[in-house]
Amino acid sequence: MNSIGQGVQEIRIKDVTGAFRVIYVAKLADAVHVLHCFQKKTEKTSKVDLELATRRYRELLQELSR
Repeated sequence: MNSIGQGVQEIRIKDVTGAFRVIYVAKLADAVHVLHCFQKKTEKTSKVDLELATRRYRELLQELSR
């Protein structure tokens, strides 16, 4: 998911209750940072979900650079 940031990945999960997404980055430091997880209600990922993950990614980069 380079639209959010470099190294950001997505896990897609489908089961009988619906579709779920986990957006994370594992490229930084020695940890996996989950930026956002949610249940998908439509086929396209909403702008709100993408913006939230992008904001959290930027905040994470700022925190790690201190």
